[in-house]
Amino acid sequence: MATCSFRNPPAALHCLSQRTTILAKNVPRYVPPSIRLKSTDSLPWSEYLAIRRSKRKWEIALTVPCVLAGLAGGAAYFGSMELDATKPIMGIDPLLFFGGATLGCMGAGYLVGPIMGSTLWRVTHRRTMALIEARDREFHQHIVRNRVDPRAQSATNPVPDFYGDVALFPSLLRKIGSLHQYRQWLRDQARYKRKSQWPEDQL
Repeated sequence: MATCSFRNPPAALHCLSQRTTILAKNVPRYVPPSIRLKSTDSLPWSEYLAIRRSKRKWEIALTVPCVLAGLAGGAAYFGSMELDATKPIMGIDPLLFFGGATLGCMGAGYLVGPIMGSTLWRVTHRRTMALIEARDREFHQHIVRNRVDPRAQSATNPVPDFYGDVALFPSLLRKIGSLHQYRQWLRDQARYKRKSQWPEDQL
């Protein structure tokens, strides 16, 4: 690197300016963690499945109070209405109608609870939501590629978990939340395929 000569002030200032520019380019800039994530980044499968397991806990935690609130609200509302057994409602006995309506309120709470839990969970994981959604799409592709053909089912060979919890309203108690559960799901699919291809006396 050329040295600066202070005998010529304009040349010295120009040289110092060049040095300052070079040093500024070599100094690493601080980048916030939220900006460091690139499109090539991805979550490890074990961490991703653990995140899904935490999401299920949020859904269950909100489903139980929503079901109880639906039951209490339906019972309070329909219980306060006057009941006349001589006047059927839509051809149904009023007691049965109000009882069914109360159960309907419980069902509404069962459907609303997971949605509320999932929404609150997304708010708490909004910084990593892009990575989680990318893994969701990849996980869905794994499920679709490895699940069995339900047309080959029989009385002795029922279809195992077909959706692998990617249905619109999956069961809250049947979700793949670990690598062990995913491997077990794959084994169940493989066992079904073997039984559908060969008779049981040849297995």
